[in-house]
Amino acid sequence: MGTHILSRVRDIDRFMVGFDLDMTLADTRNGIAAVYDALATETGVLIDSALIATRLGPPLGDELANWFPAERVPAMVVRFRELYAGIAIPATVVMAGAAAALEAVRAAGGRTMVVTAKNQLHAEETVRFLGLPVDRIAGGLWASAKGAALVEQGAGVYVGDHLGDVDAARAAAAVSVGVATGPYDEGALMAYGADVVLPDLLAFPNWLAEHRAVT
Repeated sequence: MGTHILSRVRDIDRFMVGFDLDMTLADTRNGIAAVYDALATETGVLIDSALIATRLGPPLGDELANWFPAERVPAMVVRFRELYAGIAIPATVVMAGAAAALEAVRAAGGRTMVVTAKNQLHAEETVRFLGLPVDRIAGGLWASAKGAALVEQGAGVYVGDHLGDVDAARAAAAVSVGVATGPYDEGALMAYGADVVLPDLLAFPNWLAEHRAVT
C-alpha cells in the first residue's frame, strides 16, 4: 500500500502532502450548482445542476460540453468564471475533517498543498475564503497532469475524492489516499487502485500518524 513511498517521504525534513479541493477539502456543490442555474437562466439552455453536483472533478469545459455545442463552450467557460466568485464562493463550506487533516500534517512537521482542476484564481479565492492554511496552491490541473505539480513540491502523498486523483498520485509516484466524499464510494476507489481508502477526512489524522510510524 505504498509504504515504500512513505518511507522515502519520511526521510525529507518537511514532507509535503497534496490535497484535491472540490469535495475533498471544500464542499462546493451548492455554489457550483447555483452558477449553473444562473448560466441556464441567462442562456435559456436547460442544465441539470443537481446532476452536475454529483460528479464534480473534471475540468469545467468538459462539463459544459454536455450542455452546449462545442463552438459555445469557450464563451461559456468565460461566463461561468465571471459568475463564480460572486455566487459559488460564498456558498462554499469546509468539508468535515479538512481543518484537522491539514493540522495533522503541520503537527507532524510537514507542509500541505492544493492541486485542483479549478482555475488558479478561484482555487486561491476558495482557499482564502475558507481559511484553509495550505502552503501551496496549483490550479488548472486535472488527473495525471497534477503529477508534475506534486513532483515539483516533493509531495509523497496525494488525497482526493475522484478516480482522477488516483491517476494524479500515480503520475507523481505518490501514495494515493482516496476519500469517499465525492462521486465515488470506497469500493470504487479501492477497485481503481487507490493505495489507501478512507470514508472521509475525519479518518486522515489517525491514518497519517500510523503510516508515519512505519519504518
